[in-house]
Amino acid sequence: MSYPYPEQKYWGEDGEVSAVFRPAATPPALGVSGAGQSATHYLATTETTRGEFGLYRVEMKPRAGGPKTHFHKRISESFYILDGTVRVFDGVQWIDARKGDFLHVPQGGLHAFRNDSDAPADMLLLFTPGAPREEYFEQVSQLAHASDEERDAFFDKHDSYFVE
Repeated sequence: MSYPYPEQKYWGEDGEVSAVFRPAATPPALGVSGAGQSATHYLATTETTRGEFGLYRVEMKPRAGGPKTHFHKRISESFYILDGTVRVFDGVQWIDARKGDFLHVPQGGLHAFRNDSDAPADMLLLFTPGAPREEYFEQVSQLAHASDEERDAFFDKHDSYFVE
């Protein structure tokens, strides 16, 4: 199947100065960066990309675990392993993904990921189209004392549907 180019979004004739540069030294938005720590870097948010995509770097400490099997109805999610070993679930099997490995999960695709190793792992997460995932990353850890209704509302708001 052949897909056409997306709908035109820029109508000017001369281009514009609108690029956004993020230096490597920018501290993470969440957590503490460095070997053995967990951190999330907001590389390109939905706001930055005008809703096109969201790109995040996730540093996982050893034995960090990860989310249970879930799917999204409105966004796809892709994983690119930068370093270490991340166990990814492709809906059928768990795979030990290593540096350079890539997994794309379209809308509706069952998936999960975790760091079960004794070493840190580092990966890129890409969501398309863009979604405000920052609020999800910042608040998901606060659900421990939430009611079932509050938890369900949070996950529905953030297009995350768990099956386990």
